[in-house]
Amino acid sequence: MSRGFVKEDDLERAGTDLPERPISPHANYVTPNGLQQLQLSAKTLESERIEYTRRKEETNAQQKLAEIDRDLRYVVARLESVQLVTPEQQPQHTVLFGAIVTVEDEDGDQHTFQIVGEDEADIAQHKVSYVSPLAKALLGRKIGDSTQWQRPAGAMQLDILNIEY
Repeated sequence: MSRGFVKEDDLERAGTDLPERPISPHANYVTPNGLQQLQLSAKTLESERIEYTRRKEETNAQQKLAEIDRDLRYVVARLESVQLVTPEQQPQHTVLFGAIVTVEDEDGDQHTFQIVGEDEADIAQHKVSYVSPLAKALLGRKIGDSTQWQRPAGAMQLDILNIEY
Protein backbone atom coordinates (compact mmCIF):
# COMPACT_ATOMS: atom_id res chain seq x y z
CA MET A 1 0.00 0.00 0.00
CA SER A 2 1.24 3.47 -0.83
CA ARG A 3 2.14 5.75 2.08
CA GLY A 4 -0.30 8.21 0.56
CA PHE A 5 -3.14 6.10 1.95
CA VAL A 6 -1.81 5.81 5.49
CA LYS A 7 -2.41 8.49 8.08
CA GLU A 8 0.62 9.39 10.21
CA ASP A 9 -1.54 8.96 13.33
CA ASP A 10 -2.26 5.35 12.32
CA LEU A 11 1.45 4.56 12.11
CA GLU A 12 2.08 5.99 15.57
CA ARG A 13 -0.71 3.89 17.07
CA ALA A 14 0.24 0.66 15.31
CA GLY A 15 0.21 -2.19 17.79
CA THR A 16 -1.43 -0.25 20.62
CA ASP A 17 -4.82 -1.93 20.21
CA LEU A 18 -4.03 -5.05 22.19
CA PRO A 19 -6.64 -7.61 23.16
CA GLU A 20 -7.43 -7.67 26.87
CA ARG A 21 -6.02 -10.49 28.96
CA PRO A 22 -8.92 -12.83 29.71
CA ILE A 23 -10.15 -12.91 33.30
CA SER A 24 -10.85 -16.40 34.58
CA PRO A 25 -14.47 -17.23 35.39
CA HIS A 26 -13.30 -19.18 38.46
CA ALA A 27 -13.10 -17.77 41.98
CA ASN A 28 -9.81 -15.92 42.50
CA TYR A 29 -8.47 -17.88 45.47
CA VAL A 30 -4.94 -16.88 46.45
CA THR A 31 -2.44 -17.89 49.10
CA PRO A 32 -0.74 -15.11 51.08
CA ASN A 33 2.26 -15.56 48.73
CA GLY A 34 -0.01 -15.28 45.68
CA LEU A 35 -1.49 -12.04 47.04
CA GLN A 36 2.02 -10.62 47.55
CA GLN A 37 2.92 -11.59 43.98
CA LEU A 38 -0.13 -9.78 42.59
CA GLN A 39 0.57 -6.68 44.70
CA LEU A 40 4.22 -6.64 43.61
CA SER A 41 3.19 -7.06 39.99
CA ALA A 42 0.82 -4.08 40.25
CA LYS A 43 3.51 -1.94 41.87
CA THR A 44 6.08 -2.90 39.22
CA LEU A 45 3.65 -2.21 36.37
CA GLU A 46 2.75 1.18 37.85
CA SER A 47 6.45 2.10 38.04
CA GLU A 48 7.01 0.95 34.45
CA ARG A 49 3.98 2.93 33.32
CA ILE A 50 5.39 6.14 34.83
CA GLU A 51 8.75 5.49 33.16
CA TYR A 52 7.29 4.80 29.71
CA THR A 53 4.92 7.77 29.97
CA ARG A 54 8.01 9.99 30.30
CA ARG A 55 9.59 8.31 27.26
CA LYS A 56 6.49 8.18 25.04
CA GLU A 57 8.27 9.94 22.17
CA GLU A 58 10.77 7.08 21.85
CA THR A 59 10.34 4.35 19.25
CA ASN A 60 8.15 1.49 20.52
CA ALA A 61 7.32 3.37 23.75
CA GLN A 62 3.62 3.63 22.78
CA GLN A 63 3.51 -0.12 22.16
CA LYS A 64 5.18 -0.89 25.49
CA LEU A 65 2.87 1.55 27.30
CA ALA A 66 -0.18 -0.17 25.76
CA GLU A 67 1.11 -3.56 26.98
CA ILE A 68 1.74 -2.19 30.47
CA ASP A 69 -1.72 -0.59 30.64
CA ARG A 70 -3.36 -3.84 29.53
CA ASP A 71 -1.41 -5.91 32.07
CA LEU A 72 -2.13 -3.38 34.81
CA ARG A 73 -5.88 -3.57 34.11
CA TYR A 74 -5.65 -7.36 34.41
CA VAL A 75 -3.71 -7.29 37.70
CA VAL A 76 -6.00 -4.65 39.23
CA ALA A 77 -9.06 -6.73 38.28
CA ARG A 78 -7.47 -9.80 39.86
CA LEU A 79 -6.64 -7.86 43.03
CA GLU A 80 -10.22 -6.60 43.24
CA SER A 81 -11.55 -10.18 43.16
CA VAL A 82 -9.02 -11.77 45.55
CA GLN A 83 -10.30 -14.37 48.00
CA LEU A 84 -7.42 -14.92 50.42
CA VAL A 85 -7.09 -18.44 51.82
CA THR A 86 -4.61 -19.04 54.62
CA PRO A 87 -3.36 -22.61 54.12
CA GLU A 88 -2.45 -23.08 57.78
CA GLN A 89 -6.14 -22.68 58.67
CA GLN A 90 -7.20 -25.56 56.42
CA PRO A 91 -7.94 -29.01 57.93
CA GLN A 92 -4.52 -30.67 58.00
CA HIS A 93 -5.67 -34.18 57.07
CA THR A 94 -7.36 -33.32 53.75
CA VAL A 95 -5.97 -31.99 50.46
CA LEU A 96 -7.45 -28.51 50.05
CA PHE A 97 -6.36 -25.19 48.57
CA GLY A 98 -2.81 -24.32 49.63
CA ALA A 99 -1.83 -27.91 50.44
CA ILE A 100 1.61 -29.25 49.61
CA VAL A 101 0.93 -32.82 48.53
CA THR A 102 3.41 -35.63 48.01
CA VAL A 103 2.19 -38.39 45.72
CA GLU A 104 3.58 -41.59 44.29
CA ASP A 105 2.80 -42.47 40.69
CA GLU A 106 2.37 -45.90 39.08
CA ASP A 107 6.12 -46.16 38.47
CA GLY A 108 6.95 -45.59 42.13
CA ASP A 109 8.24 -42.06 41.51
CA GLN A 110 7.39 -39.43 44.12
CA HIS A 111 6.28 -35.92 43.21
CA THR A 112 5.37 -32.94 45.39
CA PHE A 113 2.92 -30.25 44.31
CA GLN A 114 1.35 -27.23 45.98
CA ILE A 115 -2.22 -26.34 45.06
CA VAL A 116 -2.44 -22.59 44.51
CA GLY A 117 -4.43 -19.90 42.68
CA GLU A 118 -4.40 -19.52 38.92
CA ASP A 119 -2.04 -16.53 38.86
CA GLU A 120 0.40 -18.18 41.26
CA ALA A 121 0.62 -21.49 39.36
CA ASP A 122 4.11 -22.31 38.09
CA ILE A 123 4.89 -25.90 37.18
CA ALA A 124 8.65 -25.20 37.35
CA GLN A 125 8.11 -24.55 41.08
CA HIS A 126 5.68 -27.51 41.37
CA LYS A 127 2.75 -25.13 41.98
CA VAL A 128 -0.46 -26.14 40.22
CA SER A 129 -3.69 -24.21 39.85
CA TYR A 130 -6.62 -25.45 41.89
CA VAL A 131 -8.64 -25.74 38.65
CA SER A 132 -6.04 -27.93 36.90
CA PRO A 133 -6.83 -31.61 36.26
CA LEU A 134 -4.06 -32.63 38.67
CA ALA A 135 -5.41 -30.49 41.51
CA LYS A 136 -8.96 -31.67 40.82
CA ALA A 137 -7.76 -35.27 41.16
CA LEU A 138 -6.11 -34.47 44.51
CA LEU A 139 -8.62 -32.12 46.19
CA GLY A 140 -10.59 -33.71 49.01
CA ARG A 141 -8.28 -36.72 49.29
CA LYS A 142 -6.48 -37.89 52.45
CA ILE A 143 -3.18 -39.63 53.14
CA GLY A 144 -3.41 -43.22 51.90
CA ASP A 145 -6.05 -42.43 49.27
CA SER A 146 -5.55 -43.29 45.60
CA THR A 147 -6.87 -41.18 42.75
CA GLN A 148 -6.86 -41.15 38.96
CA TRP A 149 -5.24 -38.13 37.30
CA GLN A 150 -6.81 -37.72 33.86
CA ARG A 151 -3.99 -36.57 31.57
CA PRO A 152 -3.90 -36.12 27.79
CA ALA A 153 -1.34 -38.96 27.73
CA GLY A 154 -3.77 -41.19 29.62
CA ALA A 155 -4.94 -41.68 33.18
CA MET A 156 -2.33 -42.12 35.90
CA GLN A 157 -2.87 -43.63 39.34
CA LEU A 158 -1.57 -41.44 42.19
CA ASP A 159 -1.28 -42.44 45.85
CA ILE A 160 -1.35 -39.66 48.44
CA LEU A 161 1.71 -40.03 50.70
CA ASN A 162 1.80 -36.75 52.62
CA ILE A 163 -0.11 -33.50 53.09
CA GLU A 164 1.45 -30.33 54.52
CA TYR A 165 0.30 -26.75 54.92
